Amino acid sequence: MTKLTLEIPDNLAEALRVPPTERLPRLRQELAIRLYQKGILSFAKARELAQMTKWQFHELLGQEGIERSYDLEELEADLETLESLG
Repeated sequence: MTKLTLEIPDNLAEALRVPPTERLPRLRQELAIRLYQKGILSFAKARELAQMTKWQFHELLGQEGIERSYDLEELEADLETLESLG
């Protein structure tokens, strides 16, 4: 398994206009939003990166004014869920 690590110098981290305890979650969310918006990550993977529930990520996208796309991967996941329920 490959793990990516992003190092942000202290001076840049301190320049973020968010409280120190919110920096990592906020950076995860911002990265997830932009990667989803650009089509680099699916909704499910972007939500995972943001460490949010499906509904929290939906709400975050709405707050940011980002339209949600619905791709084949999501359709297949939804169909699997329906089949398991049914």
